[in-house]
Formats: sequence, C-alpha cells, structure tokens
Amino acid sequence: MYNRFHLNYLYDTSQTLYEGGPGKMITLADVAAKAGVSKATASRALNQPQLLAPETRDRVIAAASALGFSVNRAARALAKGSTGIVSIVVPTLENTFFTPIIKGAQRAAEEGDLHATITVLAGDTEADQSRLMWLAEQVDGFVLASPRAPGAFLKQLAQRKPLVTIDRQVEGIPSVIADTPRSLGELVSGLMAAGHRRLTYVGGPEGSWMDQRRLKAIQTAAGEGCAVSVIGPLPPAFASGASIAREIADSETKAVVAYASEIALGLYFELQRLDPSSRGAITMASADDLAVGPLAGLDITALQVDGDAVGESAMATLVKMLRNGQDTSPLRRRVPVPIRWASNGAINVPASAAPP
Repeated sequence: MYNRFHLNYLYDTSQTLYEGGPGKMITLADVAAKAGVSKATASRALNQPQLLAPETRDRVIAAASALGFSVNRAARALAKGSTGIVSIVVPTLENTFFTPIIKGAQRAAEEGDLHATITVLAGDTEADQSRLMWLAEQVDGFVLASPRAPGAFLKQLAQRKPLVTIDRQVEGIPSVIADTPRSLGELVSGLMAAGHRRLTYVGGPEGSWMDQRRLKAIQTAAGEGCAVSVIGPLPPAFASGASIAREIADSETKAVVAYASEIALGLYFELQRLDPSSRGAITMASADDLAVGPLAGLDITALQVDGDAVGESAMATLVKMLRNGQDTSPLRRRVPVPIRWASNGAINVPASAAPP
C-alpha cells in the first residue's frame, strides 16, 4: 500500500496546467515575468514566502493565480532531496493511548505541509528494526512512540533521518513525554493520605521504558510508608485486567494502580462479576483515562493524558527540524498530566488538586 501511494504521489500529473493549448506549459519564468520579479524571487514567494516582503509575495501569488500556475509539490520535493512524507510509528493500534497521539501528529504534519503515514512497528525485534531502516530511505523523518525499541537502535535510526520520540528519552534525540510518573507520585501520596499502606501496581508491556519510570515514581512516593507489590508485565488490554481479578481479590491489597486504563477497566468489571457486593472495596486508579473517560461514573481515578497535545508537539518539533536542519539543540518537553479524582471519596484529594 505504501509503495503504491508513494508512486502515485510522485507521478501525479493532475496539477500540470497549460495555457493556450497543448505544448504551452506555464513555467516559473512566466510567473516571474508577469509579477516583474526574478525567478529566484518567484520561487521564494511560492516555497518560502516568509522570506519576502508581503507585497512582493502577494504580487507573485496573484500572478501565479492569473496564469493558472500550480506548484508541483512532488517535483519540488525531489529537487530538494526530500519526499514531503513523514512517518508516525506506533507499536500497536489496539491500545487506545496512541489514537489521540496519531490525530495530533497528523494535524501538525498537515500544518507543516507534510503528508504523514502511519506505521505499526514495535521496534524491539531485528525484523522491525530492518523495516524501520528501510523506511528511513522513503521518508523525511519520524515521530516514534516505541517504548521497547533499544536506545542504541534509536540513535542509529536518528543518524539516518530526523527523529522525535514520544514517551521515550534517549540521549541526543528530541522527545515529548507525558509526565505520568510525576502525577503517579501525587496519586500515591493521595492514597497514603487516605490511609492505604499497601498497594499493587499492575505493569505494562515487558521492556517498556515508560513502565519502568512509572513503577519507580510509585515506589519513590510510597517510600517506607506503603508496601508496593507488582503484577506484570502485561499487555495494555481489557483481558489483562480481567485475568488478574481473582489474584487481586484474594490478596490483601486495597488499592490498585494500573499501567493503562484498558487494564483497569478489565479488572474493575471482572471484580464486579466475581463479587457484585465488593464495589468500592478496592480503590482503583489508572495511568491514563482513555478507556474510562467516557465512563466517568466509574469509581476509577485516572490521569488525564492529553495525547493530542503530545502528538502535535512531537510533530511540530519534527517539522522544525526538517526546516532548520538537525543541528538544533534537542528538545525535551514534558507535558503536565492532571489527575481526575474519583468522586467516591476513596482517595483523599490534596487541596491543591481538588476540582473546583
């Protein structure tokens, strides 16, 4: 599918326009002559309008419009040694965490006059890494959410094409991170203030960079005052939560923090199925609210990750790198993540975080 689109894009002749019949193709020189400027100025007006005075730019655009001249984007890209295509890489489409990230990144790509393709690769196998290296020859750059890809490989990929990572930090590579670890620390403080002295963290995918940071933040906030047990690693799926419900029900824990809302949702409903009278007996929280957000009536405290903003910021960074070159200092941006506290009173909400 990718190759077919790529070829159609490069050889699309629908924008080849003529004036005065066949054989009289309107060229940049014609536009320049009509506008009374040089070809170089006409080219800048159409390709880099920010470099010209507004009146000059408008005169060239008016001339191009009058002549029916349309810039051939494919030819322009080839002349610059680029494709105009960037890739958004996610490890799966089954995890709803990535859906708003893709949406925000696509919007920023369109605003940057780029076409974004979606690539589903985890990057943690040699086969995936080979595919990404091949893809690097077909696109101008990457926005990559790959929690399990080795850091050494990401550095190698970044040497091939500009790369921005999401929820993953590698030395020398720009990154945009939803700061869920910091918010989980605040969440654990709320649990302890409510009297909890034992909690269970249900982890995410094996080898996940963010999963390790979330667990560390929970353990640091718990300190000596709260025992932390761990279940996992587990795929971020509804079935994962359901599969551990019996283990949670038979344990002494009264508070659970899940890596993903799909896990929390599966656990919540399976616990209710096992014992309908147990509602509220276990305080539950999730590191995102994507699956539980539409079900706000559930007694699940959740971190509100703005995936749209994360994806938009990552792609905007990539666009800037493509325009200005890769010599710019790597950006490390952390997007704050607020907490949506459950309304059942199970957690003592800090006054500074309480909703109005």
